[in-house]
Amino acid sequence: MRKIFNLILCLVLFQISAQNKQILYNFAELPQTLLLNPASEVNYKFHVGLPLLSGVSSDFGSKGVVLSDIFANDNRSINDKIAEAIQNLSYRDFTKINTQIEILSGGFRFKDDYYISFGFYQELDAIGYYPKDALDFISEGNAPHINRAFSAAGIRYKADFLGVLHAGISKKVNENLTIGGRFKIYSSALNAESNNNTGLFTTTGGTNNIYTHYLTDVNLKFRTSGLIENNEYITDASTYLKNTFFGSNIGIGFDVGLTYRITPQLEFSGSILDLGFINHKTNTKNTSVTGNFVFEGVALEFNNDDNFENWNEIDQRFQDEIPVTDDFESYISWRPTKLNLALKYSFGDYRSKVCYDNTYKNFYTDAIGVQLYNVFRPLSSQLALTGFYEKAITNKIHTKVTYTIDDFSYTNIGAGLSLQLGSFNIYGLADNLLEYGDLSSTNSASFQLGFNFLFN
Repeated sequence: MRKIFNLILCLVLFQISAQNKQILYNFAELPQTLLLNPASEVNYKFHVGLPLLSGVSSDFGSKGVVLSDIFANDNRSINDKIAEAIQNLSYRDFTKINTQIEILSGGFRFKDDYYISFGFYQELDAIGYYPKDALDFISEGNAPHINRAFSAAGIRYKADFLGVLHAGISKKVNENLTIGGRFKIYSSALNAESNNNTGLFTTTGGTNNIYTHYLTDVNLKFRTSGLIENNEYITDASTYLKNTFFGSNIGIGFDVGLTYRITPQLEFSGSILDLGFINHKTNTKNTSVTGNFVFEGVALEFNNDDNFENWNEIDQRFQDEIPVTDDFESYISWRPTKLNLALKYSFGDYRSKVCYDNTYKNFYTDAIGVQLYNVFRPLSSQLALTGFYEKAITNKIHTKVTYTIDDFSYTNIGAGLSLQLGSFNIYGLADNLLEYGDLSSTNSASFQLGFNFLFN
């Protein structure tokens, strides 16, 4: 039984990922930067993304534990390694995942000062906090923890798999200011979440093998949508994929952004993404566990029917005093809103390139800057601070190097390359490069890859 628990725990600990796309933000006038700031400046006439390959991203990371903590090649048993990993966790440690695949992407210029972009992408976004008290209790039991109150508040997670149909517009107000917005229609294929749980489990006593167990103020809530149909789990992957495009659980959201040139060389930009919600009304299930329970335990011998009747009595009391109830009502879930702020200073050689209207745009070959990223999560906001350096090697080759400090690491170095071959554009971005030699010891890593056609 303990081996089975250890295997399950390992699987839970390493569902890991992250979300910040600091390398892609406002980089090389790529169409995908419009998804991070709808007011990003682009100077082509129209673009078409290569279907399924215009924007592919996957980010991962884990705060509190890494693979090598469990599978390091040393003389300790795996049970000892897991126990030590749990011991080092705090209630603020978490894992999260965000993966996006652009199915379709396009855009075109309208009346010179407007750029309209649109598309459809699928997204997996999930976060789970480590329930330290629950892990301690499951792995060690309550015998070593007499009088300790185990809290259920650490049970906190949210997972979404959805499709996003979107259309955005940016307007060049004047030579200094560009503003933009994006409207999104969310189609949720799967949602599972639990938050704001309460409840304490405490064991007291111990004299003459008599213990009193208290379950106090238990109030647990679990919600799912798209996972269960007719009391059976949906196991067909095609059903989830189909529901990402105008399924029954629909929501709306907005992005807003701006780019402002303070001087010809100093630029400020910012965006707020995913101000929105989803109304889950089909294939929903809401489970609640509420109540209080006190049980005084004695070492019982299981050699007569009376003792079994006692256990049946206790089980019935438990069901009566802490009932589990289900309903199938609709509910609202909110998208994780994100904030980007950046300041960039350009310098170096002064060059020009042809724009959509056959005019020339002047630009500097080099730039340095700083970017702040924040995403609002169930327990608290998660911040990342990035310093970056951009270099236009030619009008067709652009590079970017970043250094990021976040919840996962103080040594996250990333790099990006955008290459233009005629009308064909290819870009690749990778994060946390110093850790690629030993991925089992890394807390985070990410990449983005895409292919587009850009036309002037």
